[in-house]
Formats: sequence, C-alpha cells, structure tokens
Amino acid sequence: MVDLRDQTTAVRPGEEIDVAGLEPFLRAHFPGETDALVVRQFPSGHSNLTYSLRIGLREMVLRRPPFGSKVKTAHDMGREYRVLSKLHAHYAPAPRVLLFCDDLSVLGAPFYLMEPIHGVILRRDVPAGLDFSPEVVQRVSESFLDNLALLHSLDYNAVGLADLGKPQGYLERQVRGWIERYYGSKTHDIPEVETISTWIQENMPASGAAALIHNDYKYDNVVLDPSDLTRIIGVLDWEMCTIGDPLTDLGSALAYWVDASDPPEILETRWGPTTCSGSLTRRELVQRYSQKTGRDVSEMAFYLVFARFKIAVIVQQIYYRYHQGLTRDGRFATMPERIKHLLGAALRTAETGTL
Repeated sequence: MVDLRDQTTAVRPGEEIDVAGLEPFLRAHFPGETDALVVRQFPSGHSNLTYSLRIGLREMVLRRPPFGSKVKTAHDMGREYRVLSKLHAHYAPAPRVLLFCDDLSVLGAPFYLMEPIHGVILRRDVPAGLDFSPEVVQRVSESFLDNLALLHSLDYNAVGLADLGKPQGYLERQVRGWIERYYGSKTHDIPEVETISTWIQENMPASGAAALIHNDYKYDNVVLDPSDLTRIIGVLDWEMCTIGDPLTDLGSALAYWVDASDPPEILETRWGPTTCSGSLTRRELVQRYSQKTGRDVSEMAFYLVFARFKIAVIVQQIYYRYHQGLTRDGRFATMPERIKHLLGAALRTAETGTL
C-alpha cells in the first residue's frame, strides 16, 4: 500500500542545523533515548524552516527562523510557541508544542519543538494514488473553508490570546506595513507596485468584528487525515497568527486559490490542486464563508487585491535572501516572474472588482 503521508527529504544545502549543538540539548531534555539523532527536512516552506528529528523511538518537529532573514518580527519563535501552547486545547488542528529554546548557543537562533502530525498535505500536484475524484475534491474544499470559519469563530479571550494583537486599526497598519516591507526588500523596479499601493490605501473598507486569524491559510499548511481526506487533522505555520480582520485571512486563502478559469500565467503559479474538477471556486468559497459566519463579504475584492499584493511582498522578501546570496535554494531563482504575475492579477481584480 502506498504511503501518501507527507514525507521528509535530506536537508537542503545551506540549511543544515548544528547537530553537535542540538544533540546534547535534546538528550538533556529527553534522557531516555540513546540512539543517534537523525535530522531530515520537510520539503516545502519558504519562510521558517521545519525539520524532522528522530532520536530513538521519539520523533519531533523543529521550527527555526530562516538563515539570513532581515525581517526579525516575522520569525518570532517565542511568539509562535506561545500561540500554539494556548491554542491546541481549543482548536485541535493546532500542533501540540513540546519545548521552546532561546539559548543561541544551541543552534544560533531560537527554535521550538512540537509533536509531528502525520497526514496528507496537498501541494501543487496531487500525489499519485490519491483518491481525488470530483466528489472528494468538493468535500475537501468545503472542509478547507469550514475549518477557517471555525478558527474565526473562536473566543480569543477564552483561548488566552486577547493580547496577541491590536484589532483597532489593524487593516490600516497592515496595508502600511506591507508596503514598507516591499521597499525594505526591493531588488527590481516593478511599476505595478506603486499603482497597487495607492489603490489599496484609497479603497480600504471598514473592518468588522475581529477574530483570531492564521494569516497564511492554504492547502499546503493543512494536514488531512489519510483515511478520510475531508477531515483536517492539522494546520501548520502559525508564525503570522494574530487578532485582526478575519476577511484578510479569507483574502489570503483566496489569493492562493487558483481557479481553473484563471489566465495561464496564474495557472502556472498555483500553490495547490485547486483547479481539479469538483473544487469550489473563489466566489463559491466566499459565498460559503458568508453562510457559515454571517459576515458581510461585499468588499472581498479589496481583500483579494491586498492579499495578492501581500503574497507578492512575501515572495519578494524570500527572493531578497536569494538575491543577497543568503540562501542557495534554487527554487527562488524564478520568483521575480511570480511576483509580476501576482501583481498583475491584483491589478485586474482592482480594475474589475471580480474575484
């Protein structure tokens, strides 16, 4: 039987961790394991780095910041650990964390350890042998949306995360901040940036009630039950989680969600198998979200424009590290073209108002 669960790979060149520093730390906290430490890496992810650790019978996942990052606030391991330490009891898909370390003598950067979640992660292409019939595809996409609505329904005061963010003025700060981040990581002259920056500042809607938001919700951050793909057993990558406008969260999910009818250059940049027969469209996702939450979604075109701009900036920040020689990951070489496609799609939505 084919194992369709997400698999690790050898550690990428330039992203090796200091095993000599890590192993004594692990043995001090988990003294019962005597076998050698085995380190592998999860193949996806362009921001915080995620490794699989195995020492004897114990398996753990390690999260640490990327090498050479300029954006320190985007890689706060202590904050991410604190979020998950409180969230798991109220929202089962959040990973269960084990340990946080801010002693830089161990790995040269803060990191935390969590329990692994073994399941199926949908990346760009569907794994061979996976049942992804139109009926399954529809139910998986519905589950994907419903799980986001569930997160947004949580009482963040009861979770203990009320101080995680400042809801008042959140959207304005986000727009201003992401524009600044682009210019802080700029490597090329892209005229569309100025046009979109002006548009999102001039067309910002009033925010509704705040919610706990993930801020990077997409298929490859969701872990599915191998025996029932419609059941979500994990949500990963909580580094940007905060309290804010939930429609920015939905907007990000839509920006990653490529429809089968999208232009060829957008189809080429899809992150997951969202074009498969049976999949909900962006418009259908928005309609379902409105039905599940009762929130006003009449301004979703703005949120999609802003989300595409934000993702373009994230890609730009990642590319900056490659451009500066701080990472040798070959996946980054074509990112400027992807940035232009994202900005082009954002402009089309701004001009037409269509999702």
